Amino acid sequence: MSRNYKFHNPEGLYFISFAVVGWLDVFTRNEYKDLFLESLEFCQKNKGLEIHAWCIMTNHVHLVFRSINGQNPELLIGDLKRFTSQSIVKSIRENPRESRKEFLLDFFKKEADKSSNVKHYQFWRHDNKPIELWSNKVIQQKIDYVHNNPVEAGLVYKAQDYVYSSAVDYSGETGLIDDIVVFRMFNV
Repeated sequence: MSRNYKFHNPEGLYFISFAVVGWLDVFTRNEYKDLFLESLEFCQKNKGLEIHAWCIMTNHVHLVFRSINGQNPELLIGDLKRFTSQSIVKSIRENPRESRKEFLLDFFKKEADKSSNVKHYQFWRHDNKPIELWSNKVIQQKIDYVHNNPVEAGLVYKAQDYVYSSAVDYSGETGLIDDIVVFRMFNV
């Protein structure tokens, strides 16, 4: 278990980012993003992952979530990362169109060799820093940050135009993942 997971409130709402080792641009291929989405949906339906915002960039992922049904958020994210690491590495290994296959697998292997708790390939970096979101203002700031990542990266002009994000759910439409808990801040 990584020492970098610090979920002090098991029922809290958290912002977390996790990156591919070496900040490698693995998520340039939609099939790898889709594998991550399948895992998110599985965790939603079977492990008590309540998603408020998400975005998959080329080399990292942002997530605003809460663990419900009594599931420990540390274990939930650990399971998500472990499963996605294995499934994406397997997909890279088996993908006949992956021109960077040898480079990626070699890099993941070298990173695993540096780590005492990884056996074959290390896909995700270990330096996660979950931030508990304690006020409506902070929640809105983090959700805006998540959704504006593709805009800041120059991938789209409007956040809701980026397919691999929950920004479209916040614009009143339905995105790629069902049951997103849309946060709305009301003026009182």
